[in-house]
Amino acid sequence: MKSDSIFKMLIVDDEAEYRDILKRILEINGYDADIAVSGQDALGKIKKKEYSLVLSDLIMPGMDGVQLLGEIKKLNKDIEVILVTGYGSIENAVEAMKLGAFSYFVKGNALEELLGEIEKVRESSVLQCKMKEHLSDSMGGEFLLHTKSEKFKKALKTAEKAAQSDITILLLGESGVGKEVFARYIHSCSQRNDKSFVAVNCCAFSESLLESELFGHEKGSFTGASDARKGRFEAADKGTLFLDEIGDVSLDIQVKLLRVLETRKIEKIGSNFPIPVDFRLICATNKDMQEEMAEGRIREDFFYRISSIAITIPPLRERREDLPELIDFFLGKAQLEMGKQIVSVQKDVMSFLLSYDYPGNIRELRNIINRLVVLSESGVLRASDLPEGGGQMDIICEYDVRPLRDIRRDFESEYIEQVLAVCGNNVSKAAKLLDISRRQLTKKISEFGLRNGVQPAEIDD
Repeated sequence: MKSDSIFKMLIVDDEAEYRDILKRILEINGYDADIAVSGQDALGKIKKKEYSLVLSDLIMPGMDGVQLLGEIKKLNKDIEVILVTGYGSIENAVEAMKLGAFSYFVKGNALEELLGEIEKVRESSVLQCKMKEHLSDSMGGEFLLHTKSEKFKKALKTAEKAAQSDITILLLGESGVGKEVFARYIHSCSQRNDKSFVAVNCCAFSESLLESELFGHEKGSFTGASDARKGRFEAADKGTLFLDEIGDVSLDIQVKLLRVLETRKIEKIGSNFPIPVDFRLICATNKDMQEEMAEGRIREDFFYRISSIAITIPPLRERREDLPELIDFFLGKAQLEMGKQIVSVQKDVMSFLLSYDYPGNIRELRNIINRLVVLSESGVLRASDLPEGGGQMDIICEYDVRPLRDIRRDFESEYIEQVLAVCGNNVSKAAKLLDISRRQLTKKISEFGLRNGVQPAEIDD
């Protein structure tokens, strides 16, 4: 066995003879191991050097193995700990595993048993390091923007040119195509890239809350305004303000935004003093703005003011040549986030992933892969774990035709229920895994009637 340079161990034991013998055995087997004579000594070394695994004696004077385990996890939750114990303390070692220990080894047992556990940790550590390198290096950190699609390349080139000025940009495209990623890319290409990028999802707030969110308010300007607060315009001063779902803002908010764009000044709620602001505005919507104007929901002057340059981002079904790389990226990301290793993918699964139309675009691709990884067994992505009808494209066409919004709703409800189950119905953990706010997840739990098993306190706002 040859050790990887990224995998280092620390042996912690107050018995010099056992400590030194174990170190020699590990080095003979190709491992890189340091030693510590106590829990405090170990913590000092961990603060100065990176370790993947700590082998700690369970019974030690001062700080014992369980206490050391707790302190190690506070410093770095990714460091694995194997506790070494005598027969009389096995029960304590088992309890320690509930607190985060990887496993335990009983002194006197065959050393091959310990070497086997170490190898499990090493394989996991190497995989995670490779995934992290892939996630940070792959596609320049902007995986959604790495493309072989000519349509997507054209949109990117337009964005890069537009970024060189402060002209207002409107990003158009279906839900889930990555409009915020596009907006961040424009910001990174601009001369404002060293300043703030401030994103606001306009449909996440009521009209009154959105006004306060954007412009800020003075203390006592309305019930609950116990302190003065800066708005997003001020937060984006000298930087970029990104207003997502701009097609959902009210006519009244449109008038106020139009005035800010014309004067480059804002007035906080409860104040009559204008505040100059210097910002670059990027807006986005998945709505047909021509139709919205015809229906009177969007003012023409507002539309033309925010769309000096309009860029349409093509849906995923129109850039299929990018699917293999996107699938690989999201699969690696899901394994890293969920701590699972995928060793094989059933043929029908890959056929589905490469052939499906993805009405929910990038977001749906990510969710489907997350679902497959969560439900995988023995490291295999299975066709049986695809959303209903997945895995066999000819079956999809035989379904009773239903509106896409109903299909999306069913999938979303089922997927959220699965993730909640994996997280032990912990809303905060599930929201983090789903990459949405806790408030958004709480709303969806209520909307889909998924309260069963979720504690009332977890879903109350």
